[in-house]
Amino acid sequence: MSQSALPSMRTIAIIPALNEAHSIGKVLAEIPRPLIAEIIVSDNGSTDQTAEIARSCGARVVEEPQRGYGAACLRALAHLDESAEVVLFLDGDYSDYPAEAAEVLRPILAGQADMVIGSRALGECEAGALTPQQRFGNGLATWLMWLLWRQRYTDLGPFRAIRRDALDRLRMEDRNYGWTIEMQIKAVRAGLRIAEVPVRYRKRIGQSKISGTLSGSFNAGRKILYCIAKYWLEERFPKKPRTVENQPCSNG
Repeated sequence: MSQSALPSMRTIAIIPALNEAHSIGKVLAEIPRPLIAEIIVSDNGSTDQTAEIARSCGARVVEEPQRGYGAACLRALAHLDESAEVVLFLDGDYSDYPAEAAEVLRPILAGQADMVIGSRALGECEAGALTPQQRFGNGLATWLMWLLWRQRYTDLGPFRAIRRDALDRLRMEDRNYGWTIEMQIKAVRAGLRIAEVPVRYRKRIGQSKISGTLSGSFNAGRKILYCIAKYWLEERFPKKPRTVENQPCSNG
């Protein structure tokens, strides 16, 4: 099925960005239009020309000064209008291949999935694009999700798409490193139809704010394990509903 043959759904691309002036223009230039109706760049407190370049390339820029990947995503989601039917997430560092958006979206547009993960593990990954700690962390997290929820994931990749109505049901909350795994765990719990497609991955332009530093890698790994434990414990030990006995009643 060619891109032109894909069913039409209004798709909005969201790109969280922090100091990506050297790459954001390349990313925006390669996003397939008109498959993507609108692009929102969520500027996460950049001190370079990221926002200006994004605007000049036709993107809508929203500002989220509080640092955090999830915070930037949530800010962009708050600016979606009612017409948005599908949300596509990708990074602004040119590590993803934006032209592969059609492949990521295809299972959703064909009515076969509610959420699609672009898997770097299934696709071609340039040497050195994923650090050893990223490979280990992805492997551990996906194995734990299989062990606890019996869902076969191969990656926590940021290149992903999800139906807007399904995303609303997930009630996303995480404001930093746990955004991707929160979405994947909640998707299983919500009974969404989940698919993975292979995507290519290359070395990013510039240094990663997470995997490029020891502290970033440690904090990301700790948050991912925390999210897994949190949601598993919530299922095993659900909170008891609050009793209303002996509570004063309001007469209005």
